[in-house]
Parts: sequence; structure tokens; C-alpha cells
Amino acid sequence: MVARCSRDSWPEAAGVAAQAQAIRDRAVTLAQTDERVWQDALAALAGAQIEQDSDERRDHRLEQTLERAAAAPLEIAELGADAAALAALAGERGDGTYRADASAAAALAAGGARAAAHLVQANLGVRPGDARLARARASEQAANDAAARLLEPLR
Repeated sequence: MVARCSRDSWPEAAGVAAQAQAIRDRAVTLAQTDERVWQDALAALAGAQIEQDSDERRDHRLEQTLERAAAAPLEIAELGADAAALAALAGERGDGTYRADASAAAALAAGGARAAAHLVQANLGVRPGDARLARARASEQAANDAAARLLEPLR
């Protein structure tokens, strides 16, 4: 919205608005994917309790299912960082009338990145040094940093 409302004063506004729309569209798709793979994970967890396969085979299938369940939240965390960065850019370069809206968007994106990073951790279990968890936490931090650029001056 900030970019769309800043087209007269900001030459890059149309491009930023298009990028924001692409992030929104991808996030909707990922939310639907996340729901589907999480339902698969729940079914696998329930099935594992009554399964007669060896512990090793069962554990391997469960691990694969939970890894798939972590993939969508990981990408959502990365999109949150991208959205927060775009919101910060719009707040800094767009029409100043809408800076508070950009700040709110950046804060919401940062919250989404944090929640998604938490889901990545929960779906993968606690595995120190896991590269996917590190990526999710890096996205969370990047989103927080972008939001802080806009929110700090308001304090």
C-alpha cells in the first residue's frame, strides 16, 4: 500500500509494490502447503504408534515427514524477512504520510518470521547446528533488524 500510494514521489514504487504482491501470493501458497504437510505429519505420527515396522524404518519415515513439515515454515520465515525489508524500504523512501503503515507492516512481517522460525525448530526437533534452523533464525533476525529501522525512531 505504501509503495502504491508513493508512485508520484518515488520512481521505484511500482517495482516495490510488485515485489510485495509476489511475496503475498507466495505466502498464501506456502500457508496452504504448510497446512497439508502438517496434516501428513500428524497422520504419520499417529500411524507410527500402531505401526509394526522396525523402529529404524519408522523413525526414518517420521524424520522425512517432519523435515517436509519444516520446509514451508522455513520459506515463510525467509519471506517474512523479505517483506520486512520491503516495508522498511517503503517507509524510508516512500511518501512520509504512510511511514507508520510501513512500520506496522515491517513489525507484522518480523512477527511472522519469528513464528515461522519457531515452527521450523518444532518440526525439526532440537538439533543444534541444523542449517535449516540457522537459516530460519537468520531470517527472523533480518526481519527484526528491518522492522527496527522504522520502529526505533518512533520511540
